[in-house]
Amino acid sequence: MKASTTSLAKTHSPTATNRNRNGLRGKTTDVTEIAKRAETPASSGTGISAEAARRILIGLMIPNIIMPMASSMSRVALPIIRDDFQIPADTTAWIATAFTLPFMILMPVYGRLSDGVGRRRLLLAGIVIFAVGTAMTVTATGLAGLMIGRMVQGIGTAGIMPLGMALISTIFSPDERGKAMGTWSSVGPVTGVIGPLLAGFLVTGWGWRGAFAPPLIMSAIAFVVVYKIVPAGLSTVRKGFIRSFDWTGVCLLALASTALLFYLSSRPITGVPSLQDWRLLLATLVAASAFVVWETRRKDPFVALSVFRNRIFTLASISASARMFAMSGISFLIPLYLVDIHNLSASALGFMLVINPGCMALMVRFGGVISDRWGSRWPVVSGLIGQIVVAALFARLPETVSLWPIIALLTIHGLAVGLMLAALHSAAMQQIPEEQMGVAAGLYSMIRFAGAVVGTALAGVLLQIFLDRGLLTINAYQIVFLCIAGFSAVGLFAAFNLREPQRAVAG
Repeated sequence: MKASTTSLAKTHSPTATNRNRNGLRGKTTDVTEIAKRAETPASSGTGISAEAARRILIGLMIPNIIMPMASSMSRVALPIIRDDFQIPADTTAWIATAFTLPFMILMPVYGRLSDGVGRRRLLLAGIVIFAVGTAMTVTATGLAGLMIGRMVQGIGTAGIMPLGMALISTIFSPDERGKAMGTWSSVGPVTGVIGPLLAGFLVTGWGWRGAFAPPLIMSAIAFVVVYKIVPAGLSTVRKGFIRSFDWTGVCLLALASTALLFYLSSRPITGVPSLQDWRLLLATLVAASAFVVWETRRKDPFVALSVFRNRIFTLASISASARMFAMSGISFLIPLYLVDIHNLSASALGFMLVINPGCMALMVRFGGVISDRWGSRWPVVSGLIGQIVVAALFARLPETVSLWPIIALLTIHGLAVGLMLAALHSAAMQQIPEEQMGVAAGLYSMIRFAGAVVGTALAGVLLQIFLDRGLLTINAYQIVFLCIAGFSAVGLFAAFNLREPQRAVAG
């Protein structure tokens, strides 16, 4: 009785009343509804009913389609773009890197800004920016225009993931968060199934530009859905926050990240062979050191480095980065490998690229349920081992192998990456206080996709290095797959130490 009285008192408070109005899109809350909310809270402290929380979750799933759609469809177009512009493998990698670099850098910016500007308005702004970039990509007449359009796309989509994670973490309790994250994350793999099939058809009929048209349509749909379904008032808006924001820290981080990527793939940038331009490596170290010193001394830093004192957050971020390193490296190589070694057409390539995200879609929500019940450690360890084994086996496949072993390996890889996705999301955010949700989600997403950027760039660089040395094409691919397996093994150390505090198992 006491708990019910407390809940009713909170519901009748002015703050709770505003939240209820926002959560139900302006509908009047009667006594029956108040009692229902008191009995079935959906979150800790938001005053949002379970029904409203589910509606918001569905609304957040729509913009979460944009990034995997753009990514999966562009992979089908990658061999066509390479052949049309006659560019080497390391330059081809920049078509993906041009998108993921600003995407990675701006993730923590969106996350930190959301703590003072408002998550909903930033999410809507990001969708608009992505739509502009996609329009530029579709209408590009040259490689430079394509690259610029991809960069603008990355700027827009950078906020979708951290803002979605922060909103879900706000409206769902820790015990429900893993399942909610798994449901939210499941649209990515499902989109990854549809995207390559659609791209294969469009690229065959209209060239590589056809692969970028559907994301433009989806961005318009996502804007309307978020505007209509996701309520305002789920985060704090502080006046003058943008003026006092740590823009110096943002610039230093951007400089360090860009210099690192330029060092890894310097030949298309400075003309110096990749991994040999020591000026860029020195610039990376100087900028990174300046960033750490600046953020440590600043009273209100853009990246609160203190969040790394949270052991689970740090280990989950490292594990997520290792997952994305292997996933992105393999995902970059597979389309080129299937075209170069097995001479697949664009439509056949689309069908092959469905396998990995399809299996991921089957596993991702199940992985969230497992992490809620038994913790994140073993789903993550098992998934990373699966990735390493798949990369190592790809390194052993001969040139004459049929497509069936490749299908089997892509199946295993999809199941492995799907198993640990929600587990990593849930572990990273589990012990983060409410006031740090935005910055933690942004920082986690940035570290996670740093692995993706490095994995893609390094795969392209190593492939071109080995081809330039005169190796047979199949041998060059085999060595790069083996390198991915070796580098990814580092992430296992963090995963084995991912021991969360014991949680009560719901009966």
